[in-house]
Amino acid sequence: MSATAVVVGAGGIAGAWFPALIAEGVTIAAVVDLRIEAARARIEQFHLDAEPSSDLDAALRAHRPDFVLDLTSPEAHCATTCAALEAGCHVLGEKPLAASLEEARRMVAAAERAGRLYMVSQNRRWDRKHEAVRRALRSGAIGEITTLHCDFFLGAHFGGFRDEMRSPLLLDMAIHHFDLARFFGGRDALAVYAKEFNPKGSWYRGDASAACIFEMDEGVVFTYSGSWCAEGLPTSWNGDWRIVGSRGTLLYQGDQDPRAQVVAADSGFMRPLRDVEIPIPCLPAEQQHGALRDFLECLRTGATPHTDCRDNIKSLAMVFAAINSAREGRRVAVAPD
Repeated sequence: MSATAVVVGAGGIAGAWFPALIAEGVTIAAVVDLRIEAARARIEQFHLDAEPSSDLDAALRAHRPDFVLDLTSPEAHCATTCAALEAGCHVLGEKPLAASLEEARRMVAAAERAGRLYMVSQNRRWDRKHEAVRRALRSGAIGEITTLHCDFFLGAHFGGFRDEMRSPLLLDMAIHHFDLARFFGGRDALAVYAKEFNPKGSWYRGDASAACIFEMDEGVVFTYSGSWCAEGLPTSWNGDWRIVGSRGTLLYQGDQDPRAQVVAADSGFMRPLRDVEIPIPCLPAEQQHGALRDFLECLRTGATPHTDCRDNIKSLAMVFAAINSAREGRRVAVAPD
């Protein structure tokens, strides 16, 4: 389909989106940013026939786009997305859905009132190896899933606002890993017990490390250990995963191809094992480009994407439940609604 878009936000992440928009033949009618010079710079960089603007409402009235691409900061997602939905536009937005669960609920309600699609780009879902893990687990390659575990350890020296955040790891990064747990395992979180802390030597003001135990539905447990101030021997940004099933285990570590072993015979103190091939599928597009293709296909067909706001809020709810658990020192229910 031929679609017209208004892009809101011309910051760093926009550089990953404009090539995808151009490749998919989307007409970019306007680029909106509070700093109009930033909007002009992006238009010039990508040779766009688009209007630079610092006024979203005016751009929506002037161009009446099919959809809005929300690339603003998390604190601006609610106002931007709600304005677009109320103007009758569909919305594709960057993660996280919102800066708070209360705002996220307002955004979901706005999408339902408007009868428009609001999809969140949880970009790590559009990755060949992640799709391979998902397919293997859903096919029963290691039996019934019992446990998911993710390690994430990096020494990330960002500077700027992350260094001052109260919960930099859980609030800014863990949404990726929590959402992947749901994507891989096909289970939603019910409750969590979490501990945040800031180790010696940390350059963060807030708690840059965390350990979480999530109770997922169907009796599955997801454990998460992470730190943004762990120097040496880093994990992948996607995390290192061990997923245990009733018949075997799948490992996905260091962004290498996932591998698995299952029980080969039901005898012996330590059961004999055999390797299981995990095919890596071809995807037509990955990361933000993959999200955009899915979004455009859903606009064309009326289908519901797997990161529709009503589903993605379940991943965001895991983040805020973990933060609340750590601050209150108790088990907390994960309550997206």
